[in-house]
Amino acid sequence: MTPDDRALVDRFLDMMAAEAGAARNTLLAYRRDLEAGAEALGQVSTADVEALKGLGEAWRDLASSTVARRAAALRRFFGFLLDEGFREDDPSAALPRPVHQRPLPRILDTHEVEAMFREAEDRAASGAPTALRDLALLELLYGSGLRATELVSLPKASLRPEQPFLILKGKGGKERLVPISQRAHAAAAKWRETLAKDGPWLFPGGKAHLSRVRLFQIVRAMAAASGIAPARVSPHVLRHAFATHLLAGGADLRVLQALLGHADIATTQIYTHVDSARLVELVNARHPLADVPK
Repeated sequence: MTPDDRALVDRFLDMMAAEAGAARNTLLAYRRDLEAGAEALGQVSTADVEALKGLGEAWRDLASSTVARRAAALRRFFGFLLDEGFREDDPSAALPRPVHQRPLPRILDTHEVEAMFREAEDRAASGAPTALRDLALLELLYGSGLRATELVSLPKASLRPEQPFLILKGKGGKERLVPISQRAHAAAAKWRETLAKDGPWLFPGGKAHLSRVRLFQIVRAMAAASGIAPARVSPHVLRHAFATHLLAGGADLRVLQALLGHADIATTQIYTHVDSARLVELVNARHPLADVPK
């Protein structure tokens, strides 16, 4: 990267930090992507339309998600240069726009989830604290669709008697209300009874709360004990199962969006592809011409 580019990138990142409140990791990611752009273009700040058209070929071997991310960083950088008077034009329309298809999530069917619950419940019947913990984790993952980070960092005080929901800070620091079933509440409350009175976390581990890595290990061990290949199961797979099975049961997509804490309903719509068999059946049964003879 040339000295002129570096100075402008520094000013751009200062703006991102001050005006957009970008986090340190976000700023580092922008810098890496702009450096990659400079490597391909020579001097990124003065690149013209023809130079940008060549990026598609230069980056043809990269994943479409990587190309899309780099192009987005360059697009925002060129917008900054135009707004601040460092350029009189914005060539970003020539940047590559790869088609990025969101992969379908791995899911478990209801019989597999039931097998995991049977195993967890049988172990919890012994009263062993770790078995009670594992059942509470499983109930909250599948029963409420919590993200792994949201689950392991739950404060002990977030679980209150007769309160059928949790209020938590999810992705991006946004608060959301998460309903919990009676059985999930009961399992979590039974586990909480085994904890020290002064600890702040519902799932303590080491010097803080349970780590995401440890949660991953616990979930895979439960899968293996239930006769399910551990490679097929993770906390996120159980979150997907929660969403898919709710949709199959007739849940509204907007309700599902709120439960999962998705900022954009387009993210939630992935589950309509997963449950395509049910949707085809719905069209055949409810379409106004379904019963019209051919």
